Amino acid sequence: MWTYWAKFTPDMTQLPSLECVTLESWYPSSLAQWLTRRLRGPSNYTPAYQYGSSSDSLWDTSLQYISVSESFWSFSLVQFKKQKLLIELDRYAPDVAELIRTPMEMHYIPLKVALFYLLNPYTVMSCVAKSTCAINNTIIAFFILATIKGSTLLSAVFLALATYQSLYPLTLFAPALLYLLQRQFIPVKLKSKGFWLYTTQYAALYLCSLVVIVCLSFFLLNSWDFIPSVYGFILSVPDLTPNIGLFWYFFAEMFEHFSLFFVCVFQINVFFYTIPLAIKLKEHPIFFLFVQLAIISIFKSYPTVGDVALYMAFLPLWSHLYRFLRNIFILSCVLVVCSLLFPVLWHLWIYAGSANSNFYYAITLTFNVGQILLISDYFYAFLRREYYLTHGLYLTRKDGTEAMLVLK
Repeated sequence: MWTYWAKFTPDMTQLPSLECVTLESWYPSSLAQWLTRRLRGPSNYTPAYQYGSSSDSLWDTSLQYISVSESFWSFSLVQFKKQKLLIELDRYAPDVAELIRTPMEMHYIPLKVALFYLLNPYTVMSCVAKSTCAINNTIIAFFILATIKGSTLLSAVFLALATYQSLYPLTLFAPALLYLLQRQFIPVKLKSKGFWLYTTQYAALYLCSLVVIVCLSFFLLNSWDFIPSVYGFILSVPDLTPNIGLFWYFFAEMFEHFSLFFVCVFQINVFFYTIPLAIKLKEHPIFFLFVQLAIISIFKSYPTVGDVALYMAFLPLWSHLYRFLRNIFILSCVLVVCSLLFPVLWHLWIYAGSANSNFYYAITLTFNVGQILLISDYFYAFLRREYYLTHGLYLTRKDGTEAMLVLK
C-alpha cells in the first residue's frame, strides 16, 4: 500500500489536516487512477529511514537526525505536490482524461520554445537591426528562469534590471509573486500572515535592487538627468517617429492641449489589466505572465518586433489549447500579411512617395488588433479548458440535448 506522508503547516489549509493520507481512503475516480499510474514509481516502494543505534556517538546521531530530517522534508514536499494533484483530480470530471497533459507530451516543450524564439523572423530582424531590445529580452528571460527556479533574490534583481531599462516590466511583479507563493505553498489570502510576509519580502528585495541600480547610475554620471531622459521619454512620448505601435500616428494628429490627457489614457492600458488578470489567473501565474508580456508588447509607447518575438516564444507552451482556439488560422494570416506589408508600405511612403502615413498606420493598426484578438483567443481557450476540466468535456442541457459553452 502506498502511503503519502506530509507535514502540514497552518498556512496549508487547502488540503486535509492529516498526518497520513492513503490513496485508498480517497476513493479516486478512474481519471485519478489513470494519471496516478503515470506518477507513481514501483508498486513495492516504501520509504524507510534507519536511525542510528544506541551505541552511536552523540555527534553521529545528530548528523543522522539532521540529514534524515532534511531528506524527509524534501520527500514530503514531493509527496505534497502529488497529494495536491490527486485531490485536484478528484474535482475533475471523469471524461476529461484527454485534456490532461502527460510528462511525455511536455518533454520537448523547452526545445520547442527555444526554436520558436531563435528561428522566429521577428527575432532575426531584431538582431539584423542591432536593436537593444535583445538586451531587454535577455534580462526578462533570466528573470523568468529565476522565478521558475524559485530564487526570490535573483527574480527580484532581474526584474529590477528589466524595469530599470524599460519601465513596463514593472507589471511582471504580480505574476512572479503569485508563482513564488505557489512554490512556497503559501495560499493567496489577504488574511494570511504568510502571504503578506512573503509579499513584503519580495517587494523589499525588488525595490532595494532598483534603488541600488539607480544610485549606481547616478554615481557613474554624477547627475540625475538620466531619469527624465529615460523614463520621462518613455511616458511622455515626445518622439513620434513611425513604428509598429499605436502612439505615433494618434499623437501626430492630435491638438497639443489634448495630448497630456490622452498620453495618460494610453499609458494606463499597460498597467490597468494587471489587477483583474491577477484576480482571475491567480492559480495560473505562468499564463498570467504570458498575457502580461503580450500586453506590454502591444501597448508600450515604443514597441519593436523583438517584443513580439518574446511573448510568441511562449506559444508552444500552450499547444494543448489549440483545439479550443476559434480564429487561429485567420489571425495567423493577418499577422503574416501585415508583417509582409510593413516594408512595402514603408517604401511606398518614404521612398517612392506614392503613399502616405495613413496607409502605413492602417497596417500598424491591423497588426496590433490581430495581436489583441490572438491573445483574447488564447485567454478564451484557457478559460474554456478549465471549465471543461471541472464540468466535463461533453456538456448537456437538462433535457439531455448537447449544450454550447459561451464565454460572457
